[in-house]
Amino acid sequence: MKPELINSLKGYNAKSFASDFIAGLIVGIVALPLAIAFAIASGVNPAAGLFTAIIAGFCISAFGGSRVQIGGPTGAFAVIVYGVVAQYGMAGLATATVMAGILLILLGAFKMGGLVKFIPYTIVTGFTAGIAVTIAAGQLGDFFGLRPDFSTPMLILGEEYTKMPGDFLPKMIAYVRSAASVNWYSFTMAAVCLAFIFIWAKFIKKIPGSFVVIILATVVSIVLEKTCGLTTDTIGKFADGAEHYVIPSTLPKPVLPDFSISTITTLFPTAVSIAVLAAIESLLSAVVADGMIGAKHDSNMELIAQGVANIASPVFGGIPATGAIARTATNIKNGGRTPVAGIIHALTLLLILLFAGKYAAYIPMAALAAVLINVAWNMAGFPAIRALLKGQKSDICVFLVTFLITVFIDLTVAIEVGLGFAAFFFIKKMIDLSEVQNEREVLTGGIKADQPAENLDIPDGCFVYEIEGPLFFGTVRKFELATERAQTECKVLVLRMRNTIYLDAGGIRALEQAKAACDRKGITIVISGIHTQPYLLLEKTGMADVLGRENIHDNISGALERARALIAN
Repeated sequence: MKPELINSLKGYNAKSFASDFIAGLIVGIVALPLAIAFAIASGVNPAAGLFTAIIAGFCISAFGGSRVQIGGPTGAFAVIVYGVVAQYGMAGLATATVMAGILLILLGAFKMGGLVKFIPYTIVTGFTAGIAVTIAAGQLGDFFGLRPDFSTPMLILGEEYTKMPGDFLPKMIAYVRSAASVNWYSFTMAAVCLAFIFIWAKFIKKIPGSFVVIILATVVSIVLEKTCGLTTDTIGKFADGAEHYVIPSTLPKPVLPDFSISTITTLFPTAVSIAVLAAIESLLSAVVADGMIGAKHDSNMELIAQGVANIASPVFGGIPATGAIARTATNIKNGGRTPVAGIIHALTLLLILLFAGKYAAYIPMAALAAVLINVAWNMAGFPAIRALLKGQKSDICVFLVTFLITVFIDLTVAIEVGLGFAAFFFIKKMIDLSEVQNEREVLTGGIKADQPAENLDIPDGCFVYEIEGPLFFGTVRKFELATERAQTECKVLVLRMRNTIYLDAGGIRALEQAKAACDRKGITIVISGIHTQPYLLLEKTGMADVLGRENIHDNISGALERARALIAN
């Protein structure tokens, strides 16, 4: 294992640097409001978000296993961090984050990066959507300019609160009770900012609307306050009602957290939660990035880099960090192709901190709320949810359980329970299928199963790959191997599924990824010998139309005949 930065510098030239420089500069500017917003959503001071984006962003790019990964604070951590800070303070958060970093390094060193692939797609979709709902709900106070009164303890569900609760339901109750304090000026600004971001995205793709709207909202806020006397909360009034909070113009001195036995014991479960979430989100982001640039990341090296970042970040006053899908995508779309772009992104933020950080105090909280609600909207993954809800009842159940527990209880509990449900349904399905394996006609249900064939006449330009056993969340690596082995001279990839009697949402997702990868190479996927359950799921989810019904055959002879026709054309 070695950092992708070392591999990328081979053959690096001025043209590559120019492309990375522009991409890094743009991503750095885009990351500024997001870093501040995620810090505030996490219940810490705005500067902590910038420190994290600078320190962790540099470490993830310098030591990571992905060519284009951009790291920093993300919305997924807001829920965990808010609760930890409320209970243990920043010192406790720092200790838990460093412990999580050590766990991530151990995971990478022992080459356990591939284990993340065993987390079902339904669970990932469920907790991602749950986190999105939690983030959006947490911004309602700033979006409507609400001022809950905690001067006297507020009794909510039998518990007294002296500040805004971290849990979803008590927080919503606190917002409802303070509905009379709505600031219509703040609400109007937030609504206009949110509409602007959505409209901007439809016409301009290169520069995200979040950065533009923050600048415009800040200018409008200053002008209207001086001319009309209209006021709204800003970052400068963030810290517990302080008259004027100013982001420091330098990085803080490094401070080592407390590592007493009692602290480690108390915070270990929290550290595990942070490590698991950082591993999942960073590797998911790396996989998405691979699909966009046609590359392959080193998952173990990526975990080590995430560990280094989460050790360094809290030492310099930061919070947990991981790979950020939105910023990574922005990097790719603007030409970033090596880790140099990520390093420039971190340096850009450092320069902004040194020379312009103090001006961030004037950014309206309503505008930041609009930015985060937009992030939550994009993060929720509505297309993926719609596709999932068309699938099997067991997949829908796992998704809903994970989603509801993420929102109302805890992210770690959601993953644990989701895994339990997924395992239960999978085992039950395997038992059900094994009971009818000796009844060929029951299994096929009118769709002929592929028959063993010898002396196959495979045409040049056709690659045949056979999948043994069910295609579910634990076996999707087979599709990655199939697409990786398909060389440039390959025109048709035949997937033999005569021994694949079960398919789930993770398998459908794997098929989608394989189709996208083959489309980039100009390769057509043809399926042969498909059984009833996989075929019905392809029909139900619309994947049959995506692959092309003419490319789905009940035996290898028909599949190879289709391959010859495609190659001839």
